[in-house]
Amino acid sequence: MVRVPLTAEDRERGERLGSLLRAARGERSIGAVAAAADISPETLRKIETGRIPTPAFFTVAALATELGLSLAALAECGQTDGASPAA
Repeated sequence: MVRVPLTAEDRERGERLGSLLRAARGERSIGAVAAAADISPETLRKIETGRIPTPAFFTVAALATELGLSLAALAECGQTDGASPAA
């Protein structure tokens, strides 16, 4: 299967998601949050730095649960120019 190259918008969206997750993690270690979300610390590190700009839904859902974030808040990371999320 060939992957479609990411656009600049995809990369920016990934960076916004990573920033939100990093801020929500606060002082907790990457290892502790990753273990609680059942992902590897390296995966979390890559998401937070935008190197994985389109993580799997269940990975994002596990992180949201662990960090006390709503999926709606995370979905807002994907919006540009103040557009509202699709209903």
